[in-house]
Amino acid sequence: MRKNIKTTEAIFPMPVLMIATYNEDGSVDVMNAAWGMMLDRDKVILNLTETHKTVKNIKERKAFTISIADAKHVIEADYFGVVSGNNTKDKFEVSGLTAIKSENVDAPIIEEFPICMECEFIEYQDDEYGCGVVGKIVNVSALEEVMNGDNVDISLVNAIAFDPYTHGYYKVTERVGNAFKDGMQLKK
Repeated sequence: MRKNIKTTEAIFPMPVLMIATYNEDGSVDVMNAAWGMMLDRDKVILNLTETHKTVKNIKERKAFTISIADAKHVIEADYFGVVSGNNTKDKFEVSGLTAIKSENVDAPIIEEFPICMECEFIEYQDDEYGCGVVGKIVNVSALEEVMNGDNVDISLVNAIAFDPYTHGYYKVTERVGNAFKDGMQLKK
């Protein structure tokens, strides 16, 4: 038997993405966004409203980075979601994290987060079904400690996912199957 529930944002897991930009004075701005995904192999889409300081920065600088949040930095990641850059000027400094300038785009890379996508701004979609920020990925980097040879080892990343049912964060660590292979067992 099934039971109807009240939540409407019921897709789990939702990513915990750290969107980083530079403010007009060159300081670092980071926000937590769970509503983002791949649009194409080299494009991302972030469902963000224009009221966010980060969106204003993206439009101005034509660039942003997306980092995958990890369990080690759940407090900082959540902080970036509950405090607005519109109201807190030193938001990034309070986190205690460090940033370096991307060599590829006009945006910061947060050193402590394990994976970072450097993106050029393509467009902002604001019609009735527009999804917000669209960007082109120009480079992806990962901390060496989460690599196994030339590949990212997700079990080492300890990425976190957002649970919209209870507003919790969960670690994504255990591999349970092989994409494009396991289902072949049912193919006749």
